Amino acid sequence: MKKLPLLQAAAVTVIGVGLTGAVASAATGSIDTTGPNSHASVKSTTSNHVSVNNDNHLKASNTNNQNAKTGKADVHNNTTGGGATTGDANNDNSLSASVTVDNSSSAGALGSLGGDDDSGEILNTGPNSHATVESKTTNTVKVNNDNNLWVTNVNNQHATSGSAKVSNNTTGGDATTGAASNTNSTDITFDVTN
Repeated sequence: MKKLPLLQAAAVTVIGVGLTGAVASAATGSIDTTGPNSHASVKSTTSNHVSVNNDNHLKASNTNNQNAKTGKADVHNNTTGGGATTGDANNDNSLSASVTVDNSSSAGALGSLGGDDDSGEILNTGPNSHATVESKTTNTVKVNNDNNLWVTNVNNQHATSGSAKVSNNTTGGDATTGAASNTNSTDITFDVTN
């Protein structure tokens, strides 16, 4: 009996880089004692910009070529022919590929943004004065996830049973060839988290 086993396994894990640095600021402003008809203003402006680009390219490839052939069984030119038997020929192929992409930690950039803890005050303004306190925060986040996953499994199997021949015998015996079989198993798992 011939048996040709082949087992291929591939496991790939990619974890995105997270941005967790805190982006925060606190501004304080105070104006005290202005004259009549004055214009007083306390203003804070903050802009936060975050850009995350996850570009993942993963490839798993398996090429398998197998041949199995049983021998020839002949019983001939005998007064009393006996038995002739050949063994079995088998092909086995198994591919297991697991690809994991995890970019979820990139979302940490979102948690680090937010409004400022600003404060401002204007005290003791004169008559007919105009006073304003303003705080403005702008958060801009851009996340680009580009995931390209390839798994290729090429399997070429050939199994051939040999010939069985009984000829030119006074009393012929048995001629038996073995079985020829092919087995292929493919298990592919994609797990993508953005």
